[in-house]
Amino acid sequence: MSDTQLQELLNNFENANILVIGDIMLDRFVYGHVDRISPESPVPVLAINREDYMLGGAGNTLANISGLQAHADIIALIGDDEDGEKIKAKISELGIDASHLVIDKQRPTTVKTRFLAGHQQLLRTDFEKKHGLSNLQEEEILNHAVKLLPKVTTLILSDYGKGLLSHDLIQKLIAHANELGVKTIVDPKGTDYSLYKGAFAITPNKKELHEGSAMPVSNDDEIKAAAKHLINACALQAIIATRSAEGISVIQKNGDISHFPGADIEVFDVSGAGDSVIASIAASLSAGGSLEQAAAIANLAGSIVVTKVGTAPIRLEEIKEALQHTGTEYLTASGKERSQSERSRRGDVLNWQEAAEQVRKWKAKGLKVGFTNGCFDIVHFGHVTYLNDARDHCDRLIMGLNKDSSIRVLKGPERPVHNEQSRAAVIAALGSIDTVVLFGADKEGDDNTACALLDTIKPDIYFKGGDYTVDEIPEAPTVLKNGGEVKVMPVYDGHSTTNSIAKIKAGE
Repeated sequence: MSDTQLQELLNNFENANILVIGDIMLDRFVYGHVDRISPESPVPVLAINREDYMLGGAGNTLANISGLQAHADIIALIGDDEDGEKIKAKISELGIDASHLVIDKQRPTTVKTRFLAGHQQLLRTDFEKKHGLSNLQEEEILNHAVKLLPKVTTLILSDYGKGLLSHDLIQKLIAHANELGVKTIVDPKGTDYSLYKGAFAITPNKKELHEGSAMPVSNDDEIKAAAKHLINACALQAIIATRSAEGISVIQKNGDISHFPGADIEVFDVSGAGDSVIASIAASLSAGGSLEQAAAIANLAGSIVVTKVGTAPIRLEEIKEALQHTGTEYLTASGKERSQSERSRRGDVLNWQEAAEQVRKWKAKGLKVGFTNGCFDIVHFGHVTYLNDARDHCDRLIMGLNKDSSIRVLKGPERPVHNEQSRAAVIAALGSIDTVVLFGADKEGDDNTACALLDTIKPDIYFKGGDYTVDEIPEAPTVLKNGGEVKVMPVYDGHSTTNSIAKIKAGE
């Protein structure tokens, strides 16, 4: 498979039509910071800054399909409560019809609350009641399904064990889908996979594959054996096994087996990764792709989603961008894996617009972005210590590096000692720096501050080294206007580029 073929498949996602049926919930994220331990008991005290709400469970699968720019409908169960109304509103915000939600007056809407300090999850609480459907509710869901299934090519059953997807209902849905030629893909739960007999494919992770097959899954051969057992026992066409850092394996009834290696990435949160995978598989199949193509795209989608904080859905643009930088080495079963660190190494030198887009992506993951600037003509101990200290106060640090012309305006015609390319390469190689951006005046009289750059990239924190007050820093108003923080950092006496140059000239 070529990356061109995958790009064409991605471009056809707009023609994909998918129906999601399953357990929907509301994911609540409570963000704050911890700077003390409770005096009442040895637990951290979370000072809350904000709260966010997202669709969870089958709702997150729906959000991922929407992010992939495919068309989707959903049938699910909600409570007759405020949280249920929030779910309806979130679905409507995606441009998706919420009229097929069934209201259960006997149970509350399921809400999962996660408490986070920075990108570290401290606690999760679940508010839910699990019980089966009434006959009337099951009939209502089936009526919705009969109406919607002829309009789609792929059905997702998103089973979270909350009581909606009973054995009888699942079998009726699969049978009707099969009659219409609709591929049913199941995100399974529990240990009895006979529930899903006749489905096109299921997408268990390693733990679920072990639980469903009652067989070991510690290596490739064991995973193949467990998958083949379930394929035969449950009359499936395929199993798509997600294996965390080990990637994705596709085992088909016809004997074909494909494995797509995992990426070497920094994982922040695995919440919702399975939803992104099954959404990508469904969209790929619905758009006319093969199982192997679907798995390759899903593997890439999963590697993107786990770098985000919370159940943030995948976006089609993210996959397209990653595909351009990755190519077939990572996306083919037979190809050699190339690590994520090689594909997107730290310390890139970016232009202003590239830096702004990178900041946006970092912020979308819940990361705090810092910025500092300077000439850094001859890097010394004071520079390194200052940058390390700044990096301790943020998750990512950008260096605004004065251009050669800017330094000549500041320091005179004999400076810089090292040109901007050399200085950028040195700074980019420092472990504290994630991105370098050049800025500054081209000639005398031009603006030589970092204000315009700061207004473009909008970091969370601006670091300034020295004995200043915020009022004395020319960039401060720009930072504060954009909702950022200005932090003055200490400098270490006895270290300066000017002194270093003077010692060199003196032959010391």
